[in-house]
Amino acid sequence: MRRWLPTREELRAKPWLAPLAHHFENERLWHTDRGSVARAVAIGLFFGFMIPVAQFLFAIALAIALRANVAIAAAATLVTNPFTFPPIYWAAYKVGGALIDAPDDAAALQLERDTEVLVHEATNVEGLWATLQAAGAPLVIGLAVFAVSAAIIGFCAAWLLWRPRADAQDGRGG
Repeated sequence: MRRWLPTREELRAKPWLAPLAHHFENERLWHTDRGSVARAVAIGLFFGFMIPVAQFLFAIALAIALRANVAIAAAATLVTNPFTFPPIYWAAYKVGGALIDAPDDAAALQLERDTEVLVHEATNVEGLWATLQAAGAPLVIGLAVFAVSAAIIGFCAAWLLWRPRADAQDGRGG
């Protein structure tokens, strides 16, 4: 797992993390104990679903505040990426629409068509922004449901599935 996570030095080298870089010296933010990992997974999943831009920055800032593992929080935001973004946002729109009982009118059908186009034109930022604005309340509500649900499930899964290493139980370190 450690080979996939960003190192302290890699995070320090990111210019957009410069305001937070001095916090990376705190050893507690790099420990992989049950509580730190569970909090980090929850934080990363929450921001991964809830915020479409600068997810790393928000996850790292909250991980610092809550003393969660910074690298795992940053890595967990990758739940949304260019491959998962379209189906997640489409499903969030559907869930949000069902929760607020939004009618499935022509605007919703147009949104679905626009989303399909965005899958093929992932570099069109203006088109993406226009589509997200057109989705409105159903999308925001759906993303909030996904973010909170994923954070709770991720925290519980990490907490329940965590097993200390054998050498840590023997008292030889950990």
